[in-house]
Amino acid sequence: MIEAYFIHLLILIGIYLILAISLQISMGFTGMLNLGHIAFFAIGAYTSALLTLNGFPFWFAFLSAGILAMIFGYILSLPIKKLKGDYLALATMGFSFVIYAILLNWTELTRGSLGIPGISKPSLLGFNFSSNFTFLILTFIICVICYFLIRRITHSPFGKVLESIRDDELASKTLGKNTSKAKSLSLMISAFFAGLAGSLYAHYITYIDPSSFTIMALIPVLCIVIIGGLASLRGTFIATIIIVLLPEPLRFIGFPSSIIGPMRQIIYALLLIIILLYKPKGIYGKVEIE
Repeated sequence: MIEAYFIHLLILIGIYLILAISLQISMGFTGMLNLGHIAFFAIGAYTSALLTLNGFPFWFAFLSAGILAMIFGYILSLPIKKLKGDYLALATMGFSFVIYAILLNWTELTRGSLGIPGISKPSLLGFNFSSNFTFLILTFIICVICYFLIRRITHSPFGKVLESIRDDELASKTLGKNTSKAKSLSLMISAFFAGLAGSLYAHYITYIDPSSFTIMALIPVLCIVIIGGLASLRGTFIATIIIVLLPEPLRFIGFPSSIIGPMRQIIYALLLIIILLYKPKGIYGKVEIE
């Protein structure tokens, strides 16, 4: 029982790590306050779930989840290229509300508030990842691949361009960099990996509905990015473990389930306040949160 519980937590850490480091690309390295990231997560989850339920193999559904999320990332990047700060945050938040409304109201495709049950466990090369332990191995492999791909991207010349945009976009333009194209690519790459995380989430939980992808679901991911530190993949890894494990003792205190949810939010809020007051750059952050 305890072993199954820890395996469950490790799987969640893996999924949230992919989601958080993908947000680091657009938010931490490019400086875009992206509050629509949960929408890409939802697109990936629904895409993968619907494709596998219609007979497509997991590998195809998994890659399609990332690609479709990336396409939506490109669509979102078009109207927000010139937006900054609060206006950018509101625009991306609006995008997440639009996606949520589509998931809730396009009942012929998404079943609306009823959600999609019976999502199959992944199967690759004839091997079925039906148990949580085998799913943990799959999540670990995908998580490691995503981590090193994102690390490679952020340490490349392209990654340096993204950091220059974050620090001083005007100076980056003066040096001849196409900042609009770079920001668009940043959002697309960020969305792609968020879509992959969404696919893993759907096939692990085996049931999804729009309530899993509200703006409130973005709060833990934002906490991970801020606590770990902007533009820090190492800090994101540590913060993911902290954020996933920190509220877990509440389950053993005996609080009713109706209280555990709000208590989680209170813990996240207190942790954010402490970090912002005493360690503005986060655990391993390179830039201060403005």
